[in-house]
Amino acid sequence: MKAIILAGGRGKRLRPITDYVPKPLVPLNNLPIIEWQIKYLKNFGVDEIIICTGYMTEMIQHFLSIKNNFGIKIHFSVEKTPLGTGGAIKQAGKMIKDKSFLVINGDTITDINLKKLLKKPNAIAAIELRTKFGIMETENDKVTKFREKKEIPNVWMNAGIYHLQKALLNDLPKKGDIEKTVFPEYAKKGLLNTVKFQNTNWYSIDSFKDMEECSLQIHKIIK
Repeated sequence: MKAIILAGGRGKRLRPITDYVPKPLVPLNNLPIIEWQIKYLKNFGVDEIIICTGYMTEMIQHFLSIKNNFGIKIHFSVEKTPLGTGGAIKQAGKMIKDKSFLVINGDTITDINLKKLLKKPNAIAAIELRTKFGIMETENDKVTKFREKKEIPNVWMNAGIYHLQKALLNDLPKKGDIEKTVFPEYAKKGLLNTVKFQNTNWYSIDSFKDMEECSLQIHKIIK
């Protein structure tokens, strides 16, 4: 099975760290994000990975060439200018001959079961919407209850992990985001599926707080 890691962003929200290292090399418990992702994908039988890079590509390539002990084939699809998620997948997809492949955002850390996602074509992994804020329940302008849970039941969000058919590459823009182009069109036509995951560990590393929270759990998430 082949997988694409979308790792071309600048990671501006993690400045000043990302002024010196690209976001995929930001450490979580002394291992960079991209190494955790490679371990995760390998655990589910992925044997070849294409990493889409743009910002500080050479540093990422250098790190992985030195490490070189993952037991998995690693290729790079380098963006000379930012292509967006859709353009990045389209360019990287030229290296894939299989009928389908996985895609994961380069800042996602999770234990979502990829075997379940692979059962549906053109599928988005979905998790229950999470909020960092406490939720109040009200009745007649009175607060009746506080809920501090991060999950909002039956409201689903895109987890940033996809199982896509190779034929979809033809519909992707050369530049632009898949979430704003192909996905809405496929949804209208009934061509887009989802696999829902509950009670999963999932982090998008967008802030120092995300790094801190994920670092405390990551050894339980990816082994």
